[in-house]
Amino acid sequence: MIDKRITCCYLYTITKYGYPPPAEKSRTYLEEMKALGFQSVELEGIREEHLDYMYAHRAELAADAKELELSIPVFCIVLPGLSSPDEKEREATLARFEMGCDAAQALGARAVVDNAPLPPYRFPDDIPIVRHYDEDVLRAATFPADLDWPTYWDALVHTYRSACDIARARGLSYQMHPCLGVLSATTDAFLYFHDAVKRDNLKYNLDTANQFMMQDNIALSAIRLKGMVDYIHISDNLGDRVEHLAPGKGAIHWDVFFEALDRIGYDGTFGIDIGGDESDVADLDMAYRDAAAWLEGRIG
Repeated sequence: MIDKRITCCYLYTITKYGYPPPAEKSRTYLEEMKALGFQSVELEGIREEHLDYMYAHRAELAADAKELELSIPVFCIVLPGLSSPDEKEREATLARFEMGCDAAQALGARAVVDNAPLPPYRFPDDIPIVRHYDEDVLRAATFPADLDWPTYWDALVHTYRSACDIARARGLSYQMHPCLGVLSATTDAFLYFHDAVKRDNLKYNLDTANQFMMQDNIALSAIRLKGMVDYIHISDNLGDRVEHLAPGKGAIHWDVFFEALDRIGYDGTFGIDIGGDESDVADLDMAYRDAAAWLEGRIG
């Protein structure tokens, strides 16, 4: 069995079944991750309909995980409406975020993860629900004509303080996942946001592939964010576009990164985060098994 410190990320399921994958098949997803040899897995609640199902069936999912002898240390709650410029949308999304935290608590999670705040972009109506917006789409985005940044920023900070407090009440940390186009995509941006929110359960989900692509030095990131990182997504990247490759298939200097983790005494967990339709992965199952074995050799 794979070391419990190594989690099978939900990207495995997304790669096989699409985004979002049908929530009603969650038992199947757990069985498949178990069959790979993982003892620790991610689950997600992706926007309203998907999250509502995961919340409604949280007890059943917890029982499934227990039967399969799986732990679910992290539950991802994907709710971009938390950073909406519209107060009513933020309030409604915050209520759904609370449902996500209830689901996470029922599943025995210690953390919830979401993409860092999405700025108040205005996209064409036909933009689909996607995991990552590409650079051309982001460059074409517009903003509300009445946007006043100081007012928006104050409301955003207040919303995320409330979210952190909701998570804390359930014994959870709230992890910001970095990706292209969000407000806390890099180490500097997260530190700025963390300083504004002022909640010590606000953490950074260090993502090696995404940060490498954005030219954020991941070894220096680990050093600078000591104490603010306890969950790391592991995948490789060639440095020129969004992709999540198996370690060794990209250009990341892994020796330097793991030396930095040793330097700060990192004792958190890792998630294998390979795949997505942006990535060329010939054999997904083999990629996850091989990456887990590679990582076990790195963490001892």
